[in-house]
Amino acid sequence: MAYKTPTSRKAKRKEQGLNLIPILDAVFIFIFFLLMSTQFLQIFEIASDVPLVSNEPPPKSKKKPLALTLTIRKDKLVLSAGLPSRTIKTIGKSGEGYDLNELHDYLVGLKKKHQDENSIIFEPVVDLTYEEIVKIMDAVRKLNNTDEKFYIKDKDGIDVESKTLFDKIVFGNLMS
Repeated sequence: MAYKTPTSRKAKRKEQGLNLIPILDAVFIFIFFLLMSTQFLQIFEIASDVPLVSNEPPPKSKKKPLALTLTIRKDKLVLSAGLPSRTIKTIGKSGEGYDLNELHDYLVGLKKKHQDENSIIFEPVVDLTYEEIVKIMDAVRKLNNTDEKFYIKDKDGIDVESKTLFDKIVFGNLMS
């Protein structure tokens, strides 16, 4: 009788590839978990203009510019206007910080006289925290609901309610 080889040796085995389905499932679940666990933050931007530097003379105008400047010192806020600059208001600092309500009220009165002006120059000469500079900017930019309403003429000559005080803020001495 002839010798027979066992059938298991005779049959050729198929090479099986690596089963990637469980690994891909785990990766997709991990990505989904990461996306759902992130905190989506709303980022706000406070617009601020850059001072223009030009060799050309300013345009001729019959009306003198207000040139409103807020100098932020360690112990007080100094508000000045005009060219050449003259101090029009000094606001002290108490234990809690600058008196921003007094600044806001004074700027509301100033806006009554100069309704077409909307720019102010900030000159901080002291290091400020981000929160402090934002509070000062809010006091200068925003009209409160309790403030007197201002109406300005738009490009068509129609009176439109103004919702801001001096909303174009330019930082004057960032390099110093």
